[in-house]
Amino acid sequence: MEHNDNIMSKRTQVTTATPTGNSVRRRRSARLWSQADLAGRAGISRAAVSAIEGGHLSPSVNTALALAAVFECSVEELFGRAKSPLMAGPGWAWTPRTATTRFWEAEIARRRLLYPVEAAALNPTPHDGVSQNGVLREYSPAPAETTLVIASCDPAAGLLATEYARTSGFRMLVFPRGGRAALELLQQHRVHVAGLHFSTDQMPDRNVEMVGRILAADCRLLRLAGWQSGIALASHDRSRSAESVARRHLRWAAREPGSAARECLDELLGRRRFEGREVNGHASVAEAVRSGWAQAGVCVRFCAEEAGLNFLPVRTEHFDLCFHAAFQHDPRLQALVRLLRARAWRQLAGELPGYDARETGEMLSFET
Repeated sequence: MEHNDNIMSKRTQVTTATPTGNSVRRRRSARLWSQADLAGRAGISRAAVSAIEGGHLSPSVNTALALAAVFECSVEELFGRAKSPLMAGPGWAWTPRTATTRFWEAEIARRRLLYPVEAAALNPTPHDGVSQNGVLREYSPAPAETTLVIASCDPAAGLLATEYARTSGFRMLVFPRGGRAALELLQQHRVHVAGLHFSTDQMPDRNVEMVGRILAADCRLLRLAGWQSGIALASHDRSRSAESVARRHLRWAAREPGSAARECLDELLGRRRFEGREVNGHASVAEAVRSGWAQAGVCVRFCAEEAGLNFLPVRTEHFDLCFHAAFQHDPRLQALVRLLRARAWRQLAGELPGYDARETGEMLSFET
């Protein structure tokens, strides 16, 4: 995917240094303000203030300007100068498909990135602005450092994003991607978190193996859930075994290569090539079968039951969220960990069809 940092913008452009946060803490303490006081005056979250003071986050240009205005000083006086300036203008996480594109903005690894709006069902949040022929028009964007970006094929990710925003005050953006594609985006520092579900009860270490194959970094895996993956069939198809279905000549809705669902289908068919079409996402597989242009497809139970389809389980998979170890102290990630470990979320997730939340929130550390 092409990355382009050369974008014209109508916003104010300021070059700032990579901050240590010490000046922010010192100036706040001198005024006897709490972090919440400063957050309210600057129009940002208290968690963002804490992260900036601790050196875990580099503020966006808008946030740096807001903090400097509160302290009645320049950005340079607040953060100092360094050899590596913070990028004044954001770049695209990936190239937009059209000349006029709505976008969201987020900060990742001290870079501000723009994300073309997609998957509105998973991301019912207003866009931050519009790009038209390379010129940006921003409205009232959320601060880039308060946005968590996840690449994941979990069909219940929209529910996770809603609860995350409600409990943390941060914003979550979800981009539907298969496991391999999600890990590649994480490797390129274009998302904070990547979801994958190659591990099964029979091969519990597959997620670790896939991370080691794609990422050359110290990582963590956070268990989201276990779930049932299998074959979705039309409601009138009463086949009783996945093996018998795999032997039939059917039109399949298949996920893209590199996804765990496609891996499962290839194992079911053996040496035979599937007949049908490729689609993106578990919900798209179920919709293809429901609408009748496919006779079968591999997806998770949740999507099959939501579409009113017959479902034949094939295997139980373990869905993990992968992130770089250097990101583990970021307030956005810590808020996600707290949510997954909360009793209310574990109960809610465990009630979704095919989901198992008994290990939700468990952390696995390893080096690749």
